[in-house]
Amino acid sequence: MRISLRRTARCGPDTLGAAVERTAVQPRLKDRSRKALRCFFAPLAALALAGATPAAEPDELVIFNWSQYLAPEVVAAFEAETGARVRVVHYGGDDHRDQLMVETDGEGFDVIVVSGTTIETYGKRGWIQPLQEELIPNLRHIDPRWRDAYAATREYAVPYFWGTVGIAYRRDLVPEPITSWMQLYRPAPELQGRIKMPNTARDVLGMALKALGHSMNTDDPEKLKEAGRLALAQKPAVSVYSYISLGEGSALVSGKTAAAMVYGGDALNVAQHHEDIVYVLPEEGGGIWCDYLTVGANAPHPELAHEFIDFINRPDIAAQQAEYMYLGSPNRAARERIDPEILSNPIVYPDADALAKSEYYRPLSPELLRLQSRIFTHIVE
Repeated sequence: MRISLRRTARCGPDTLGAAVERTAVQPRLKDRSRKALRCFFAPLAALALAGATPAAEPDELVIFNWSQYLAPEVVAAFEAETGARVRVVHYGGDDHRDQLMVETDGEGFDVIVVSGTTIETYGKRGWIQPLQEELIPNLRHIDPRWRDAYAATREYAVPYFWGTVGIAYRRDLVPEPITSWMQLYRPAPELQGRIKMPNTARDVLGMALKALGHSMNTDDPEKLKEAGRLALAQKPAVSVYSYISLGEGSALVSGKTAAAMVYGGDALNVAQHHEDIVYVLPEEGGGIWCDYLTVGANAPHPELAHEFIDFINRPDIAAQQAEYMYLGSPNRAARERIDPEILSNPIVYPDADALAKSEYYRPLSPELLRLQSRIFTHIVE
């Protein structure tokens, strides 16, 4: 089974502004006689083409995406099938993506991967265009609940992956199993200085709200301030506000970090390096996220962008993606092709009871967003 390290950069600062170009690797010819023939005929071919018009450059599809959030084999297959070239521009977090969209007005991006809470705003700002559904026949495979999870999704976006936000911890380093968010925000003495929290206001304050018994999407400023006080009291136990790394050099693997707020799929990634790393969706519930594929309003190749989104949602390709990412797929037809071990994993596909108290991330009002930003800045400064 291929487990990806995709979300190493979901909240990580080390990839900010990175633009990575990936080109397909062509297989080597092993037959020496074929090489000899090629060397013999190459000059003749050059002479024959001397007066010919140069071949046109292939269309380039530019995707604005998280790092390692697309299987390389899938990219290669799309390039081979269409003759196009794929270039991926990476962002390091939701705030960074939004900032670049403001600075560029979305110019130059064909496919933009966005979180559910931003779709409506992106549409209103004119950064993404309405879908041409007739160009995406594989939409029929998408579970309707993910198409209806956020405002404007049916008009602008196609679900990509979904998952939960919970806690990963070293069961050999904590005095008792962690089952509640409050154990992270009011930690045992053994966890002092050994907790890692993401540098994202929505997650830190949202899960503090859950710990206090409130909705993570509350519109009550007083409840948000209460969550801020809880997160501030937690600060001495936090070693750093940064997302965990997922490789064998992770602080969770070394034991420098004993507990961290993480995405479920990432917990599985880092757990392959240490048998005592476990993931829990706390009893208060966690956050449910869903990322979406959209087409840039100023996409240089909008039809190719639609073709790519349709390709990604072919059942066989969607299954390949799910097994590479080890994340929940919104493609119902792909489930018949996904490794049963993944389908039965409660971290990837939590059951209804586990999700009952969890919440989708919902858009917040501008006023609440400003308050949230001020509170979080005070915490991490």
